[in-house]
Amino acid sequence: MKDLTFETLLAVFEEIFGFGLFWAMVVAAALGTAAFVFVLIRDRNLVSRRLVRAELLAPIGAFAAIWFVQAMTSSGFRDIGGPIDVIVLIGIGAAGAVGLTIFAYVAQALIGGPQRG
Repeated sequence: MKDLTFETLLAVFEEIFGFGLFWAMVVAAALGTAAFVFVLIRDRNLVSRRLVRAELLAPIGAFAAIWFVQAMTSSGFRDIGGPIDVIVLIGIGAAGAVGLTIFAYVAQALIGGPQRG
């Protein structure tokens, strides 16, 4: 593989997760992003109380994302071979932490309604 193209990345992710699961995750991410933008526009700013509560779930999201990818790839921590594997693992954890934080923030905002005053 000489060039890393968008099509190559799509093929790799579809191979890892399967066609249906991969595209379901893409749709879920797009819907989550749209819901977050909706909440930001509706409230006109971030509400610190919601954000702090949502951030408490970040470690759970990080561990869940790492576990999910390890389970989908049938690999384990014994298979980590070098620095790039550790960097990818940290990136997966960070993505899971951010994803669950945004999900928790949006859930609080949609359940609790708009922030007043």
